Amino acid sequence: MGERSQRLRKSKFPFHAISIFLLTVQYASSVVLLHYSRIMPAVGGKRYVTSTAVFLTEAIKLAISLTVALYEVSKKVPPSMPATSLFFSLINSIFSGDSWKLALPAVLFTLANSLQYIALSNTDPATFQITYQIKMLVAAVFAILLLRRSIPVRNWGLFLFLIIGVALLQLPGQESDELVAHDDYLHFPRSLEEWKQRARAPAANLQKRSASYEGIEEDMLLEHPPLNRRIGLLTTLFASVASALATTYLERAFKDSASPKSVWMRNVQLALYSVFPALFVGVVFLDGETIATQGFFGGYNWVVWAVIATQTIGGIGAGFTIAYTDKTAKTWATGFSIVLSMITSLSVFDLQLSANFSIGAAIVLVATFLYGSQPSSIPVKMRPPPIRIESYEKGEDGSGVVSPPNDFSIKLPTTPLLSVAGLSSSRPTSPSHSRVKSNQNVPGGGYFPKLEE
Repeated sequence: MGERSQRLRKSKFPFHAISIFLLTVQYASSVVLLHYSRIMPAVGGKRYVTSTAVFLTEAIKLAISLTVALYEVSKKVPPSMPATSLFFSLINSIFSGDSWKLALPAVLFTLANSLQYIALSNTDPATFQITYQIKMLVAAVFAILLLRRSIPVRNWGLFLFLIIGVALLQLPGQESDELVAHDDYLHFPRSLEEWKQRARAPAANLQKRSASYEGIEEDMLLEHPPLNRRIGLLTTLFASVASALATTYLERAFKDSASPKSVWMRNVQLALYSVFPALFVGVVFLDGETIATQGFFGGYNWVVWAVIATQTIGGIGAGFTIAYTDKTAKTWATGFSIVLSMITSLSVFDLQLSANFSIGAAIVLVATFLYGSQPSSIPVKMRPPPIRIESYEKGEDGSGVVSPPNDFSIKLPTTPLLSVAGLSSSRPTSPSHSRVKSNQNVPGGGYFPKLEE
């Protein structure tokens, strides 16, 4: 048994390592690019509206997932089926069964993505990534409530260390709560002409601007957006709660589904239920006035499109990680992405490390990696084989008739005190003309049922 498990682990090692690498790159790049897009120099005197990015992410996810799902459906139908019938078959597959159950996690994922934009507009990637690990604790609580899953005592101890690390991270250090994003280290000149423009920039600013013209405060906030750590902390915590609830509820919906569907079909359902709140609540209701003033794509550049691309990949991969990736791969990828985010924050975003920040980050990293490694002493619960029971009925002529076997599965108590020799029936001994067919008599007048091979 041990050799077989080792062979299985070796066969899964390439896929496991590739999954960790891809998830690490996606997690780290998504957070770093999103933070940079919120504090980079304004594009044409405008900053993009976050609700438009959230809506475009969901729309692109819907288009990609719908295309692949349509291809999957086309392979299962005759080639002579017309395109209209194929399209209606796809619509029927999307809205049939329990697709409505995915509306809640879709809305929660949209809310979590919107809160991430606000959080990373007010804090650096390293602080966000470390604080966001509270999601592990919240997910464990929701797993108890929704999945009836038991949490080992060891994990509760790790959650305690996680809380302590996040608390140390938020203690005031040398930095103030109100930070300002400077653009001098965020925009590196890439040509000789840009170097000349940067050299002439201070003089040009002194000639064109004074300290008293109307709208100077708005321009200063636009060029140097403030980073409020309190807002960043609250939105990060709310985003972790929304994401943990959405992930747990989605896992339960997958397991309770009576009609299993492909991951691409599930991605279509999630994106379809996400695009409507992203459009009508975010774009139209909350930011409609701003978008009407500066345009839908105002403030967009290649960085914003890169953020949308990474968010799209992460959203599509969420279903695959739940269906095919184990907890170890996701946890190790999260830990490695935290390390990359810290390195980027120190080298690019001028993060100043304090003693409490370093200790808190180290505690959270250790707790994260330990949480991803399952102890070998945890027993693996095996489902017992089905038991065949043959019932006996007496016919009208007095001859015995054995009914067809009824196969069903039962869960035997996993205790060493129960053995074949120790099992006995609670029924009294049946008469000789009416007995249960068995393969072995048991002391005490009972019979041990015949196990199905």
